[in-house]
Amino acid sequence: MNVARSLLLFAVAALAEIGGAWLVWQGVREHRGWVWIGAGVIALGAYGFVATLQPDAEFGRILAAYGGVFVAGSLAWGMAVDGFVPDRWDVVGALICLVGVAVIMYAPRPGGTV
Repeated sequence: MNVARSLLLFAVAALAEIGGAWLVWQGVREHRGWVWIGAGVIALGAYGFVATLQPDAEFGRILAAYGGVFVAGSLAWGMAVDGFVPDRWDVVGALICLVGVAVIMYAPRPGGTV
């Protein structure tokens, strides 16, 4: 159950951080204004909160693993929202990152938390 909860939290955190960054990008780069920027800042703050809910208590481990989720999630966001088409190297890189996430977060450890 902890693995399922952890994966769900990674997904929610990814939506908050990538969505927040995208909103700030839209506000600044696409000149949509302060409302978009403010919404982005709020979403980025929500990401920071969601990350604290991970079952593992090690900040460095959570943020390192989240980096891999961010890589894959950013490519997926670009596909879904901006029409980005990843090439095979983007896909291979994202898969490598997700394998890294699995190793960092879910490898058996003495007295492990997950």
